[in-house]
Amino acid sequence: MSRTGAPPPAPRLERPAVRMAAVVAGFHEELASRLLAGARERLDAAGLPGDALDVHWVPGCFEVPLAAKTLAGTGRYAAVIGLGVVIRGETAHFDHVAGAASTGLLQAGLETGVPCTFGVLTCETMAQAEARAGGPVGNAGADAADAAVIMANLVGAAAR
Repeated sequence: MSRTGAPPPAPRLERPAVRMAAVVAGFHEELASRLLAGARERLDAAGLPGDALDVHWVPGCFEVPLAAKTLAGTGRYAAVIGLGVVIRGETAHFDHVAGAASTGLLQAGLETGVPCTFGVLTCETMAQAEARAGGPVGNAGADAADAAVIMANLVGAAAR
């Protein structure tokens, strides 16, 4: 998404009959719901029918990679979108959870061959997270949905 104005047009799905999944961490549920709404809006603009997105809620961002890998492994989805929010606190918990989420989603995609995109906010403050969950900085859920469409097109084309 452009950080200096309106977002660019959504990429278009080359095969709109595909299905996608979103794995959403329930911790910071209000912000996660905004990320999901952003992802839905972009997938709709990309040509994915509303009923072709399966949404699965998990407790937190640490659980997102296993859920993504499990869903990707079914062969049912062209891409899996990981969504959630991690906000730095006073302990090293942030570093462990944020690192596990990013590395785990990467690994899930590499192991299954299904794109698993990263729409997990890793912010210093609640204000930063709010700005990136549909606020003035954009919506990381929309960005992750765009990445899912682009990668599904690429991987799908390579498989043909």
